[in-house]
Amino acid sequence: MKRAWVLPMVFVVCGSLMAVALVSRGAPGAAVALLLVFGLLAGLNSSLAFPRPIAAVEAQRRSAVDGRPIVYWRPGCKYCLRLRIRLGRGARRVHWVDIWRDPAGAAAVRAANNGDETVPTVVVAGRVHVNPDPAWVRGQLPPPA
Repeated sequence: MKRAWVLPMVFVVCGSLMAVALVSRGAPGAAVALLLVFGLLAGLNSSLAFPRPIAAVEAQRRSAVDGRPIVYWRPGCKYCLRLRIRLGRGARRVHWVDIWRDPAGAAAVRAANNGDETVPTVVVAGRVHVNPDPAWVRGQLPPPA
C-alpha cells in the first residue's frame, strides 16, 4: 500500500521545494500557484481520484448480480486516470478493484494478460478488455438508478 503514495508524495515534495525557492526569490504568488498545481497532480495520481475500491472476489460476486463492469486499476496509472475522468459520474456505476491493495485482483489481471499486470483491465459480462476506449466502457454501463 505504501507504493500507491510514492508518486503523490514526490509531487508534494518537489512542489514544496520549488515553492520555497520561489518564496526565497520574492515570488510568493508564483509559489502558491505552483503548490496548487503540484497538489492537483498529487491528488490525480493518488487513490483519492477514484471511487472506493472493493476486493476482486466481492466485485465478481456483485457484477454477477447487477451486471456492472469491473475495472482493475492501480494508482499512478495514466490510462486508469484517463478512463476514470472520461467516465465522469458514470464511474460510480463500475466496480473498481485496486490491484495494489488486492492480491486476488492482481492475480486476476495477470491471468487475463499472460502474466502482465496491464491496467486498466475491464471485465464486462465475463469478457476481458485491456485498456479499452473509455467511450466504449461508458456504453457498457447500466442505466443510472
